[in-house]
Amino acid sequence: MDIVLQQLVNGLTLGSVYGLIAIGYTMVYGIIGMINFAHGDVYMVSAYLTAIAIALLTFFGVQSFPFILIGTLIFTIIVTGAYGWVIERVAYRPLRNSSRLSVLISAIGMSLILQNYVQLSQGPNQQGVPTLLSGAIRFHVGDGFVQITYLKILILLIAFAGMGVLTYIIQKTKLGRMCRATQQDRKMASILGIDTDKVISSVFVIGSSMAALAGVLVTLDYGSFDFYIGFIMGIKAFTAAVLGGIGSLPGAMLGGIILGLSESLFAGLISSDYKDVFSFSLLVLILIIRPSGLLGKPAVEKV
Repeated sequence: MDIVLQQLVNGLTLGSVYGLIAIGYTMVYGIIGMINFAHGDVYMVSAYLTAIAIALLTFFGVQSFPFILIGTLIFTIIVTGAYGWVIERVAYRPLRNSSRLSVLISAIGMSLILQNYVQLSQGPNQQGVPTLLSGAIRFHVGDGFVQITYLKILILLIAFAGMGVLTYIIQKTKLGRMCRATQQDRKMASILGIDTDKVISSVFVIGSSMAALAGVLVTLDYGSFDFYIGFIMGIKAFTAAVLGGIGSLPGAMLGGIILGLSESLFAGLISSDYKDVFSFSLLVLILIIRPSGLLGKPAVEKV
């Protein structure tokens, strides 16, 4: 029983991170109907920015963990958001009216550029950051115990807070209304005076900011990273977005949590070697039953 509960805690934490990154995929797809395959590498860049921010803050004498965390989040989100803006301007806007294949190739090319740029500038070796927050809470269950570290608690709180803030922005603010209008009918939104180019750029910035949030949290928790982590995490987050229903923000978080829980439970109870096989098999099964994903809306062909 304690093993199951421990894996549930681990899976919930991992799933919340998947969900944050999946938001970037689902927002871009919801607005322009295209997949940003460079999004996983934006997450990878945020891991390096986290290490740079921590090094700078430590160099200037900041020792308090809350100040380091806040400073790192602000720095990483701003710089990563700028990366998202550049990606939209360089890889997507010039090809927006081209074929989907052209945009796909451009996105993959941007992904490779980011990977090689980081590899050349930071080196191919694995990097790391020191442990800034230690300690854990233990709950005794039968003969064993369930442990959740303070960092995992922090990840859950910040991840769900970030999702809550984003939901408020989309549902209650002027930017959110413009995003929803652009998603429903970009041409009509433009006729009504909405700057759709600005809205699309904002969506890329917001999605990149969510990836930055995940990058900071994961880097602080795991402590190590390299230039290739974006590919694996990007595939997992994309899977979470499809699982929950691509284009649905609640679906992205739900898909991430389901994916994280299924991976952790399978790894802890059966075999960690085949956890990815189980996760993708679960995706295939759900898409056979519900092709639009758990919370996705069936596509309606426009006449």
